[in-house]
Amino acid sequence: MAGFEEVYRAGFQGCDLNAILGKAGVTKGALYHHFNSKDALGHAILEDVVARITEQKWLEPLRTSDTPLDTLIAIIEGTFTDDEHAAGGCPLNNLAQEMSRVEEGFRARTAALFTAWIDTVADALTRAQAQGALRPNIDARAQAQFIVAAYEGYMSIAKSLKSGAVLEAGVKQMVAHLNSLRPEDSHG
Repeated sequence: MAGFEEVYRAGFQGCDLNAILGKAGVTKGALYHHFNSKDALGHAILEDVVARITEQKWLEPLRTSDTPLDTLIAIIEGTFTDDEHAAGGCPLNNLAQEMSRVEEGFRARTAALFTAWIDTVADALTRAQAQGALRPNIDARAQAQFIVAAYEGYMSIAKSLKSGAVLEAGVKQMVAHLNSLRPEDSHG
């Protein structure tokens, strides 16, 4: 989606509607026929594109996994850690940081996506506990919040520093942390 690409490049407030129109090959009238405001376009980007990215990378694999702890680790290890990707940051976190205090529709939509992400990770960790792959004394919900926060924190720092190395180090730390939650006799 042309709108997503422009917002990811320049931020929502800094995006150029004319650039979006040019990339999409539509007129301003056609854009406003589908979206009654720039905010409505931004909401659609969150609901359609960013939500789909989150669903495909995190939610669906965790929901369908027979080995949820290993799947969570694989998802984190699958993060692109080159400088170009690091400099772009996470689309969800970018919009949450930029727009949550500015416009309630963005705040509510980013909050819903973060909640779904945390809930899905918590469910996966709970399933891992039931399988004996995660120590029983671990608070799955608290760990899920920590994992999402740590991931987004590393993404934000890597974006600011334009450093894939920072993100790569974060991935390694998160994987080590998750492996430390395994029962003593099964560290992977």
